[in-house]
Parts: sequence; C-alpha cells; structure tokens
Amino acid sequence: MVLPGVGAFDDCMNAMNRQALGAAAVEWIRAGKPFLGICVGYQALFERSEEFNSCALGLGVFQGPVVRFHPTAAEPNLKVPQIGWNEVNVTQPDCPLFQGIPERSHFYFVHSFFPKPADPSIVAGETEYGVRFAAAIRKDNVWATQFHPEKSQTVGLQLLANFVKFAAKH
Repeated sequence: MVLPGVGAFDDCMNAMNRQALGAAAVEWIRAGKPFLGICVGYQALFERSEEFNSCALGLGVFQGPVVRFHPTAAEPNLKVPQIGWNEVNVTQPDCPLFQGIPERSHFYFVHSFFPKPADPSIVAGETEYGVRFAAAIRKDNVWATQFHPEKSQTVGLQLLANFVKFAAKH
C-alpha cells in the first residue's frame, strides 16, 4: 500500500476516515503488509498534527506529533513552507529503503510540518531545515518519507524501486 500525500493533514485524515481508508490502512500495517507513506501520507502515521490546530487524529501507528517549522534565533528568516532539495543523512545503514542510493543524496521536499517520532529508533534518514528532523522512517513493514521520491529524480526512483522489490518479497 502506498499512501501519497499532497495537501493538509485534516483534509487527508477526514477523507480517509469518511471512506474507511484510515482503518483499512491500520489493518494493512498490522497484518505486516508493506506500506509506504509519502509527505502527508507519512504524517498521517502519527497521532496528531499542529496544522490548523487540527482536531483530526492521525492513524496513531507511531507516537509523536506533527509540528510546524518555526523561525529560530539561528534562522530568523526561515521560509515556510520549505520547498526545495535537501541532503538526507541515512541513520539506518541497513535500511532497504536506501539501498543503492549514495549517502547524503538530495531529495525534494515541499512541506510546512514534519513528524517528531517519540521513538528515535524508527528514524531511517534525517535532514536539516532550521532544525534537524526525521526525513524518513522505517519499522518492520512500514516505510515513510517526508520528501517526495516521485519528484526526486534518480535517487527517488531508486527508493521507489526498493519499495517495490521489498513489497514483492512480502
């Protein structure tokens, strides 16, 4: 299952819940079937979002909030949303998600919010935009990225091919 995402957290969760897709996605994940979340599809895996003071709950597969980028003393002119290319540092060297992808490759991001996983062991890749954050996660059959692999040229296509290869085995 691939849960892509473009748009707002509330809109995504409300649409999924209206169509019983939220429950279906959780059931799919719990059954151990391969799952890839992209952008808002990644954020949906968490408990809740700060976006628009959201009252929609996420899927709750992972603990932690989805938070907004905020300018800091070190980065007072931080532009939000982040739109552009960021270098991703792989934090799980054995992660099949990044097989065949050179370390510190650049991926394309478009977002104003990012998850803060409560469990740091699920973080598969990190990047920095004002703050260091989890650009990708992996736990068992669940993979997810804040960046858009479909817009990330060769390395993004390799990541998607890695997911297909993983899914074909499971």
